[in-house]
Amino acid sequence: MNPVVYVGLGGVGGALARHLVGERIEGATLGTLAVNVLGSLALGAVLAAPVGDVVVLALGTGFCGAFTTFSSFAFETVRLFETGERRQALVNALGNLVGALAAVWLGSTAVSLV
Repeated sequence: MNPVVYVGLGGVGGALARHLVGERIEGATLGTLAVNVLGSLALGAVLAAPVGDVVVLALGTGFCGAFTTFSSFAFETVRLFETGERRQALVNALGNLVGALAAVWLGSTAVSLV
């Protein structure tokens, strides 16, 4: 099967999951932070797991790519800065960066221990 199909199928699931998380978590920036950290955790686990290329394409590229949202993070951070909430913009930027990096490490470490 064409690799694009695996990415597309995973992407559909990731986009739907992203929407559901956004509906459940109050506040756009908190929802974005949640999906970015959770998606990074999942990506770290997928890339560290002994899985084949099809799984990496479907879950790593497709699902995690559609689930996480760098563009929303960037927009929300700029909007906070422009509206004078500069401290909150900095907290949002650092929270997404540090949270996502820590989550990738945690996900890959957890899989490596199994």
